Amino acid sequence: MKKILSILFIFASVVLPALSQTVAELEERRKKALKELEITSSLISKTAEQKKTSLSQINILRVEINARQSLINVMNQELRNIDRNIRQLRKEAQEKQAEMDKLKGEYAKLMYHSYYKKNKYESLMFILSAKSFAESYRRYRYVQQYAEFAQNKAQEIEKVKADLENKLAEIEKARLERVAVLNDRRKENAKLQTEQRKQSNFVSQLSRKEKDLRRELKKQQDQANAINRRIDQIIAEEARKSQKAQAAGKQEFALTKEQKLLSGGFEKNQGRLPWPVERGVIVGRFGVQAHAVLKYVTTDNKGIYIQTAPNSDARAVYDGEVTQRFSIPGSNYTVIVRHGNYRTVYSNLTDIYVKVGDNIKARQAIGRIFVDNEDDNKSVLYFQVWKERDIQNPENWISR
Repeated sequence: MKKILSILFIFASVVLPALSQTVAELEERRKKALKELEITSSLISKTAEQKKTSLSQINILRVEINARQSLINVMNQELRNIDRNIRQLRKEAQEKQAEMDKLKGEYAKLMYHSYYKKNKYESLMFILSAKSFAESYRRYRYVQQYAEFAQNKAQEIEKVKADLENKLAEIEKARLERVAVLNDRRKENAKLQTEQRKQSNFVSQLSRKEKDLRRELKKQQDQANAINRRIDQIIAEEARKSQKAQAAGKQEFALTKEQKLLSGGFEKNQGRLPWPVERGVIVGRFGVQAHAVLKYVTTDNKGIYIQTAPNSDARAVYDGEVTQRFSIPGSNYTVIVRHGNYRTVYSNLTDIYVKVGDNIKARQAIGRIFVDNEDDNKSVLYFQVWKERDIQNPENWISR
């Protein structure tokens, strides 16, 4: 018995919280997908008047398709959970029905014995025919307990009946919830198919302009490589100065106590840092990525590209010190913010609101993101995260 109780306790403490966590995770995934769909719909509506097809439109549409697919995946998981819940509820309802049938049978036998085998007069005679007062009292208690037992059995039946009705109501509620999710999924699937056809048409149209796409890609890659080289040189130079200062016993370039605290706080907030824009979607992910149109062509991104609404600001993801602001020929401004051992990089800015040496706070505006009037008013921030001289995947640091 103790072993069974231990198993039940382990089930309640491990399995049940896991199920609750699954529901919470699904709700979080649903919210994230809906938020991305809201943002992409807004960005797409801003380019709806553009008659020409652009790579920017395809990138946003690709994000929207991924978000839509994520939402459908969440709905599929929700349906599986609902189906599992309905099966469990039906099993419990069947058990309750069997329990009630058994109780009704027992109660029927009691009533038959009470009302057909003995009447009230016979019960009274049974009590009074006792040979002593003590025996008469025992017989009276027996009759009374028999009546109480019958009454308790009736109450037990009513309780099981109420439990059964509750289970049936839960089954009906789950069934209606399942119908609602199925309808939502059907609508989302229809939207997904429309978006996929639209994407296919866009890709087909742009594929005819392969030379222009390759020329544009080379220009973007050259700019990104130039920015990356400059950032790497700056960080390497700062690292050399820091090492030289430490060797000489100086503190000019060594981490101060405050900077060490910033570094520790930045690291502890991995996966929880605010986004470097108020609202946006990632249209270019970190690492080697396949081109949206050109076959067998990849790009190796040292950061992520976040598209946002025109006239949006880049903002700091954590407290820190502005250490660099620069631009290279053919590109816009880049700002580097130091957070102890870590650095964040914000590129493709026009108006800059901060200067070197400024101590800034998380979510503080750094500069206005460039708006490309020749490309659907595209506004994209190039964002990087570094730990010393090691480049990081920014998606691992910002909130998901």
